[in-house]
Amino acid sequence: MNKLTKVGLSALCGSLASVAANAGTMEVFGGATATYTSNQGQVTGNPIGMNTALTFKGSGELDNGTTFTLTVTGADQMGYTSGNINIATPSLGTFNINSRTGGNGIGGHDDKMPTAWEESWGHGMASGFDFQKGVSSAMNIGWTSPSFMGTTLKLAVAPGGNKAAFSNDKSVGGVNTEKQAGYDALIEIKPSFGVDALSGWTVWAGGSETDQNIKVAGKTGNDHQEVNVGTTFAYGPVTVGFQRMGEFTGSETAGATDYYQNQAFGVSFNVSDNLSISYGEFESKRHKVGSGASDKTVTGETQSFQIAYTMGGMSLKLAESEVTNASYSTAAANDHDGRTIALSLAF
Repeated sequence: MNKLTKVGLSALCGSLASVAANAGTMEVFGGATATYTSNQGQVTGNPIGMNTALTFKGSGELDNGTTFTLTVTGADQMGYTSGNINIATPSLGTFNINSRTGGNGIGGHDDKMPTAWEESWGHGMASGFDFQKGVSSAMNIGWTSPSFMGTTLKLAVAPGGNKAAFSNDKSVGGVNTEKQAGYDALIEIKPSFGVDALSGWTVWAGGSETDQNIKVAGKTGNDHQEVNVGTTFAYGPVTVGFQRMGEFTGSETAGATDYYQNQAFGVSFNVSDNLSISYGEFESKRHKVGSGASDKTVTGETQSFQIAYTMGGMSLKLAESEVTNASYSTAAANDHDGRTIALSLAF
């Protein structure tokens, strides 16, 4: 090997070493939750369950202050769950590419009520209700504006094929004959007006619209639309919240669902740094096209009282919950109450 080659290889190795030293950091974190659930005081089937998740997060920073983050999560037997790329600039806001995440869309605001553990409907007893998704179920591109006087704008766009499937490199995935391109827009305001007592107040309003290829689906109707408004207020150890949501399916087909109306309420109290309690309610109304059907309009509800006690990386949790008209059915079998006890580990 001549001297010139040696010098070139040495320079290359030095350059690579320099790049590696500034390539960023990698974190791994996750957790597991084991649960025991009883329904109406009776145990049917195996009452023991466990959910696991493992997340890989890589991050770095450019010379101009821009930071970048890649997050990939796998849950239960390490199946791919979600992933996103975030690029946060010093003055232009944050840009992201989302795969199966709430991202910047209203899907991340399907239930923003304060809680000690889970949403009032996420307690181990399936409610079967409809929840907002926006474009979060598709591969989408998002942007969050810099905060200006407590106001932040969030946008998300799915260029086409709004479906839960995700695309691999250089491929076209998530093709859906019904839903096509869509977008979400949400504005979030913290109207404190310079008053310290109002610093915990947050208000938001947003909407989503997705084009639908009605003719291919064999339906008649319009585009799919969703709206979401709500507020939370935190003062000391207490946080309260209320929100309303609407989903208009665009369908005009007799017997099909043309809209859902949801509303949620929640209050939480931090008894101490380790102990918190909460109470939450969720109501969902489904309406069908046409008249005369006994189930034209059905309203389902969930109510849940929850307690959580944290000891470092371990938590003990309890939910006492009640569901009425689960899956929008008025049958007596769809009214039930139950209890879920959980042990959670985080690392």
